[in-house]
Amino acid sequence: MTIITDTKPYIARPTINHKLSVAPMLDWTDRHSRYFYRLMTQHTVLYTEMVTTGAILRGKGDYLSYNDAEHPLVLQLGGSDVKAMTECAKIAEQYGYDEVNINVGCPSDRVQNGRFGACLMAEPSLVAECVNQMQSATNIPVTVKSRIGIDDLDSYEFLHTFIEEVSKADCSHFIIHARKAWLTGLSPKQNRDVPPLDYDRVYQIKNDFKDLEISINGGIKTFSEANEHLQHIDGVMIGREIYNSPYILTDADNEIYQSNTTKLSRSEVIDLMVPYIDETIANGGRAWHILRHMLGLCNGLSGARKFRQHLSECAGKDGASGQVLLDAFNKVTLP
Repeated sequence: MTIITDTKPYIARPTINHKLSVAPMLDWTDRHSRYFYRLMTQHTVLYTEMVTTGAILRGKGDYLSYNDAEHPLVLQLGGSDVKAMTECAKIAEQYGYDEVNINVGCPSDRVQNGRFGACLMAEPSLVAECVNQMQSATNIPVTVKSRIGIDDLDSYEFLHTFIEEVSKADCSHFIIHARKAWLTGLSPKQNRDVPPLDYDRVYQIKNDFKDLEISINGGIKTFSEANEHLQHIDGVMIGREIYNSPYILTDADNEIYQSNTTKLSRSEVIDLMVPYIDETIANGGRAWHILRHMLGLCNGLSGARKFRQHLSECAGKDGASGQVLLDAFNKVTLP
């Protein structure tokens, strides 16, 4: 059970600019990867991996801890029991999260068995009730991440009805993965690639709901593509491309937010990560828990394969420290 030992009073923060966000990715966007990402971008919105209400309310660990540097930070919550969702939203607010996002997009069997994720698109009234109660109990925004449809419920009218009903419950921001989800017959991985993308359907939702904030997710790989989408909608969410090549985040503030942020070199990123790694180890963590998220840092450079190989072979060993990262980077030839 999550026990709050250091309650953070609610502080009204500036409205989050959702022009760019890193998608919540199970087992990937943990607190270590988010800290790493935040070094490279001040403005990009970060999401936790999905955390279930059961883990928060009945789990033995603290699934909500994070570093204050991670803001703006959104908790993605999995569940459908209104009372439990509301209680978790209150806990998230006490922890200092900037927003709570309801997962209505994950198609895995485990998620369906828990009656949350993409299957909830078929129950817009239940999602609306969760949003309504969560918003009433907290001061932080509650948002929804969905697909464009599920199984044979994939018409534009189906998506329009879902958005319309949930928005009436005071949800003003929707992140829409521009693929439908097959709840049976496809694995979660296949559901990220096999169903075709339909960006125009998301654009049409924005056109029909001009007062809502609409973000798009799915298949976006470059900031040039992101800026093209931003001509039609309000925000872009990128997942795997950032995880696989995280250094692209050093361009996010300038290319997406038109900020004059100084871009960190890879050397500077590494110099900032080494003390974080060593401090984490001193507190009982392991180097690999952090370094596994950094394998793609040097992609595109001569020696990138040796960099990844060194991290993979050495970061999991007993006694591994931030020095492993420095030694791996010495194998890279900078342009």
